[in-house]
Amino acid sequence: MPPSARRGRLDAVVLEKKFPMSDTLPDRLSVDPRSKYYDEPLLARGVGIRFNGVERTNVEEYCISEGWIRTAVGKTVDRRGQPLTIKLQGTVEPYFKDVGKDAGKEAGSAAAAESAPGSSSGAP
Repeated sequence: MPPSARRGRLDAVVLEKKFPMSDTLPDRLSVDPRSKYYDEPLLARGVGIRFNGVERTNVEEYCISEGWIRTAVGKTVDRRGQPLTIKLQGTVEPYFKDVGKDAGKEAGSAAAAESAPGSSSGAP
């Protein structure tokens, strides 16, 4: 490995320590590694999309400011093996999946502790 490549990786590690990843999602994000809007560390955290108030799991790309998502059309692929997509217009609300899960677990454990048998709920 050439020294310049090693230096590049070290610079990335130093930058990550100086500027940790924030909890804000970008205006545009894609799951296609060939796209300039692809961000692997961000996608590894788990990004969910709520489109027009409905949770969508087959979103390939989104843009908040322009108000669209690009979603796969069934299992159809083009001649290069990439999924065929359709662009839908509407309200786009991205969120981190890991943030919601942690909050749900804490709320669920508190509710389970309150309804546990033998607790002093007033019922005999």
